[in-house]
Amino acid sequence: MDIIIIGAGLGGLTAAACLLQQGHRVRVFEQATQLGEVGAGIQMSANAMKVLDAIGLRPLIEQTVVRPKAFEFRRFDDGELLHRLPLGEQHEEKHGAPYFQIHRSDLHQALQQRVRALDANAVQVNARAVQVIDESDHAGVVLADGRRETAELLIGADGIKSVVREHVIGKDAPVFTGQVAWRCIVPTERIPPHLRTDIVSSIWCGPANHAVMYYLRAGSLLNFVGCVERPAEDESWTSLRPWEELDADYQGWHPMVRAVIEHVDRDQCFRWTLNNRVPSMNWSRGHITLMGDAVHATLPYMAQGAAMAIEDAAVLSRALALDTPLPQALLRYHSHRAPRTARVVHESTEMGELYHINDAAQMKQAFADRNIAKSRNEWLYPYNPWTAPLLSADA
Repeated sequence: MDIIIIGAGLGGLTAAACLLQQGHRVRVFEQATQLGEVGAGIQMSANAMKVLDAIGLRPLIEQTVVRPKAFEFRRFDDGELLHRLPLGEQHEEKHGAPYFQIHRSDLHQALQQRVRALDANAVQVNARAVQVIDESDHAGVVLADGRRETAELLIGADGIKSVVREHVIGKDAPVFTGQVAWRCIVPTERIPPHLRTDIVSSIWCGPANHAVMYYLRAGSLLNFVGCVERPAEDESWTSLRPWEELDADYQGWHPMVRAVIEHVDRDQCFRWTLNNRVPSMNWSRGHITLMGDAVHATLPYMAQGAAMAIEDAAVLSRALALDTPLPQALLRYHSHRAPRTARVVHESTEMGELYHINDAAQMKQAFADRNIAKSRNEWLYPYNPWTAPLLSADA
C-alpha cells in the first residue's frame, strides 16, 4: 500500500518501520524543522519491547539502557516503602522481554536510524499538516507549504493536538487534569553516593504531589518527573520555569528527592500541563486511522503512554496484512486496540489519585488493597502485539 503517516514521534516512526518491513511505501510528514526528542526519560516494558525487538532496535539501544530491578513506591518524607513491583530478570523471564529505561532522544534516534535503513527518504521534516483529505478511494493531506499529498491510507500519529483526529472524531479539546509535570535530568555524579537510589524506579508519594526518579544512559543520568496539583498553564514540553518554584514544590521531601532538586541545572527545569481525553472507541474513518496520543492521550502514571503507541504500530501493521478490504482491516485494528488503551488511560488516571493520598495510614492501605504488581503482571505486561488475537468486527 501507499501510506502517509503524520508525525515522526516515537509512535509514528515505529509504525513506519513496521510497515516498511512489510513492503509498504511509507511517507512520514513531520512539522518540526529537524527530527529530535526532548531531554527526558522513558520506560519500555516487555509489551513494547516485543515490538522494538521485531523491528531490530535492540542492538541500537542496548548499550545505553538501564534495566531497573523494581518499582518502589515510598512516602515523600520519611521514605517508608509502601509497595514494590519486581522488574529486572523476573520481568523478562515472566513476560518474554526486558524492562528498559532509556533517554527519549536515544530511542528516537534509534528509530530514525532503523527507518532510514529501510527507506532513506521516508521522513520529510518541515512538513506541517493543515488539512486532511478523505475521498472515496484515497486519503491525503494539505501541507502548510501548499503541497497536496495523497495515499491509500493516512495515519494520524500527530499527538494530543492532532489535526487528523479532528477529521475522524470531531472537535473535542483536551481536558486539563489539575496537574502539571516537572521534568529535569541530573548527572548522577552530582548526587552524593549516600543519597542515590538503587537501580530502581522510585515513586515518592505525597500530598497533592508525587515524584518519579530513575536512571538513564547506563546510570550516568538521573531522570526526575514531578507531578503537582496546580492551575492550568502552558502544556509545551519546552516551557522553562524558575528553579525556585520547583524548590518550593518539594520543600520537606526526603533527602534523596532534595538532592536532585539541589543539583539540577537551575536554568533547565521544564514544566508542562497534563491533559487527557475521554477514550474514543472509534479510531478510523474511510481511508484514515489514528494511533498514539492522537487518539488515547495517557497520563504518565503507569509509564505506558509511548508503549501504547508502539503497540498500536504493530497491531495496525498486522491488520493491514489481513486478506480483507481496508475498512474491515481498520475496524479490526481499532476494535482490538481501543478497549486495551482505554483501560490504560483509566488506570493511569487512578494511579495519579493513588499517589496523592494525604493520610499516611490511608496511603499504605490503598497500596495494599490495589496490589499493583499482580494487576500489571496479569494483563498489562504479558500482552504480545504480534500474537494477540485480532477478533473480527462482529466478535
